[in-house]
Amino acid sequence: MLTTIQASTEHHYHFVTGRLAEHAVREITASLAQQYQFRYSIGVMPITVAALMTSKWLLRHLEIPDEATHLIVPGYLESGCDELQKSVKTQVICGPKDCRDLADVFGQGHVKTPPSDYDIKIIAEINHAPRLSIESVIAIAKRLRQSGADTIDIGCDPASRCNTIGDYVTAIVDEGLEVSIDTFDAWEAGEATRHGATLVLSVNSSNRESAKDWGAEVVVIPDQVDDKKSFEKTIDYLARHQVPMRLDPILEPIGGGFMPSLIRYADTRRDYPELEMMMGIGNLTELTEVDSAGINFLLLGICQELGIRSVLTTEVINWARSSVRECDAARKLVHYSVKNRVPPKHLSNELVQLRDPKLKAYPQGMFASLANTLKDNHYRLYAQDEIMHLLSAGLHLKHRDPFKLFDQLLERPESDNVDPSHAFYLGFELAKASIALQLGKQYEQDQALRWGMLTEEENLHRIGRGSRHRKSRPK
Repeated sequence: MLTTIQASTEHHYHFVTGRLAEHAVREITASLAQQYQFRYSIGVMPITVAALMTSKWLLRHLEIPDEATHLIVPGYLESGCDELQKSVKTQVICGPKDCRDLADVFGQGHVKTPPSDYDIKIIAEINHAPRLSIESVIAIAKRLRQSGADTIDIGCDPASRCNTIGDYVTAIVDEGLEVSIDTFDAWEAGEATRHGATLVLSVNSSNRESAKDWGAEVVVIPDQVDDKKSFEKTIDYLARHQVPMRLDPILEPIGGGFMPSLIRYADTRRDYPELEMMMGIGNLTELTEVDSAGINFLLLGICQELGIRSVLTTEVINWARSSVRECDAARKLVHYSVKNRVPPKHLSNELVQLRDPKLKAYPQGMFASLANTLKDNHYRLYAQDEIMHLLSAGLHLKHRDPFKLFDQLLERPESDNVDPSHAFYLGFELAKASIALQLGKQYEQDQALRWGMLTEEENLHRIGRGSRHRKSRPK
């Protein structure tokens, strides 16, 4: 874990690095020293990549200046910091793995533990569930629960009654999951609640008389979206018969009365402060051709501020296929923000998917320096400032177009060493670098691009070490 310290003019920091990052470390450290007015020195170890250091190896090569008060080592040595501390008199600080994050040692950009508390429940609907087999519905329900759903909603087919709806409910309840039923059919609702459903979506004047016999909580909606009187009559009827309820004035899509519907939610909360509320956010995410993460977050923020403690969402359309996971992340962020009265910034980057929160740039001039100092024939690929750089010993190629960059490589005398597997590897990495430049993302060789909660780490075993680097030149 990264250790942070309070910089002092009385301190002398000795930074340890490898040859590959030497130029970057010198520039970054000089800037930090000027900002915090501390003294420092840099120990460049006889190794190319700092990630290959071990504590035992470092102790054999380490020379700490007498005036040093702190030894700052790369984050790759975290497991060996205790051993280092026992062997040296200077205080050992475990820094970041990436030298561009050195400012974090002094408290800049330090990421807090992501929020985990929330009070908004997620109801995840399985649309037209009776059209699927019970086995398929169970599999979907389990996936939705794993994504963060608190309740699995069985969406019925308005065109035909499901005579086996009880079997569907029983199967999901037997998996230990909470179930709601989405139907206006009083018989379906009765069968579902008899088999364990605890919530019925939805109730208006058409079926409210049956609701008192279900023994379950219900979601109240108006007969028509702007029919406030019918809404109030159904609420009054259910209250008289002591039917537990939550209120949903119905969210309308953009172009269909979105803003007036938000006002209705605010008015309902004002008029019925004692009752629970629900918002059917799928009405917006499914009908808006935009990646759903931002929309889900904003709607959860509205719900948090209005005290709406449950949302109904779906994952039917492809751009909303991860809505439940997005809502799970969003409800934690908005809960923390509203509770602590702070903007939801620098709390978690799970919902930053298209671009990255921050780009970490290498100092200008590092690439030219590397081209002159690298001694091995391994390829290093960087993407920064709209340009891709390919470096190895005595080689520095650069271009914005990955195809042109690869053509430059093939024009070199060493191109006969680029075998098919190696060409595939370089093509794969160049494609990632090109995407990173296009979208404004951070590119790190052999590492997955970051897509927030959707990131899938790369399995580096699928490409042999030999295919990642070109062979040594003949002597």
